[in-house]
Amino acid sequence: MAGNEKNYTEGGTFNKIDYNETPWVKGVYENCQFTNCNLAGTELSGSKFIDCVFKDCNLSLARLEKVSFKDTEFRNCKMLGMRFCDCSETTLLFSFYNCVLNQSTFYQTTVKGTVFKNTELRECDFAEADLSQAIFEDCDLSGAAFDRTNLEKADLRGARFYTLDPDNNRIKKARFSVSGIAGLLDKYDIEIDFAG
Repeated sequence: MAGNEKNYTEGGTFNKIDYNETPWVKGVYENCQFTNCNLAGTELSGSKFIDCVFKDCNLSLARLEKVSFKDTEFRNCKMLGMRFCDCSETTLLFSFYNCVLNQSTFYQTTVKGTVFKNTELRECDFAEADLSQAIFEDCDLSGAAFDRTNLEKADLRGARFYTLDPDNNRIKKARFSVSGIAGLLDKYDIEIDFAG
């Protein structure tokens, strides 16, 4: 794709690298795998990731200014305080499996169709984000902020502990479980008894 770009790496495997000790090389990474790497606080700015996999990595507080993600997977990663809103493109294509994304922000990003599976999303900021067709399977959304968020056709049946105002967010054709209904009615301060 971008073979003529400076610092272009295709099919690379990066294992057990601590990027707090080894400098990160900004560039284009395509079909690369990062395993057991420490990227916490790393300046990833300006890098592009295409068809990459991050597995068992720590990316907490990594700097994402002008970073691009296309078809990138994160598995078993610690990703606290990530600012996806700083990425170069507002449209991001990635998925998260068994990750911890607490206190991250997706403010005004387009993450349409994103899969969040068995992932902690506590206190994440989804304000004005496009989460249409996103899938939340076995996810903890405690304290997550939804404000003018597009959740049309999203699947929240596997989401827990969320509070979501239907009047302030787009939820047409979104799917919710019966146990999640309380999170939709929270603003009314009513008690719901599912037993009776």
